[in-house]
Amino acid sequence: MSAASDRIPEQQRKIWDQFSAGWRKWDAEVLGWHGPVGDAMIEDARLRPDARIIDIASGTGEPGLTAAAMVPSGHVILMDISTGMLRVAAEKAEARGLDNVRTVVCDVTELPFGDKSFDTVFCRFGFMFFPEMSAALAELVRVAKPGGRIVASVWARAAENPWASLILGTIARHSELPFPPADAPGPFRCAAHGYMSRFFTGAGLVDVSERKISSDMVQPSPETYWEFMTDIAAPVVLGLSKADPAAREMIRSEVFQMLSRYEHDGAIRLRSTAAITAGTVA
Repeated sequence: MSAASDRIPEQQRKIWDQFSAGWRKWDAEVLGWHGPVGDAMIEDARLRPDARIIDIASGTGEPGLTAAAMVPSGHVILMDISTGMLRVAAEKAEARGLDNVRTVVCDVTELPFGDKSFDTVFCRFGFMFFPEMSAALAELVRVAKPGGRIVASVWARAAENPWASLILGTIARHSELPFPPADAPGPFRCAAHGYMSRFFTGAGLVDVSERKISSDMVQPSPETYWEFMTDIAAPVVLGLSKADPAAREMIRSEVFQMLSRYEHDGAIRLRSTAAITAGTVA
């Protein structure tokens, strides 16, 4: 790992700790929006009631918490780099009465578990942010049992995700953000069709499948959308921080104008599309 990429995990830890309050605030909205992705991941995992599961980059706990309720004689580890995010996840586990859940703070490339420890490995919207994706996947394969399932989701192409591309594209037009390398961590890093299935196959996984799941982010107004995105989306806040006050106001005005195209039945409805990739450990 290069010196620059070696600094990324600590930077990400600070960012996600900072945004954990926003994720707690909008938990119900995120659950409804991301729910179809988590449901598809669980379906592709083929869970048994006694499954041992690890949810990588779990954040505030999904799909691990939903899976925990489906494995009454099993156990779920929620793993993340952020203490703040996992604190929210632990609160949710307690509120749901789930006593088969434990949280672990660590880096994905240094999981503190023995070889062949888990029947199922989940990673929802994590891979595209890992500094060293190959090292991360190798570690996931290491801790999975033979015959175990690894299931991941990443965002599909920007054009299939106006919930993010609308505001990020507007920010890019009005600020001087440097153009990141193609392999740099970011929301659309793994978006190319077949990217993740080739990645899984290259790591030795078999029975690899890839499919897309779409849902709508629904917000009652442009103002609520703006508040939501600036509370939970680190790339948005970073981009706005690079713009001067006049540019920020122009960005906000343009975003609000574009959101009018997505108004249906009295609400803003923005499409989001994820690719779900699943594979079996040989």
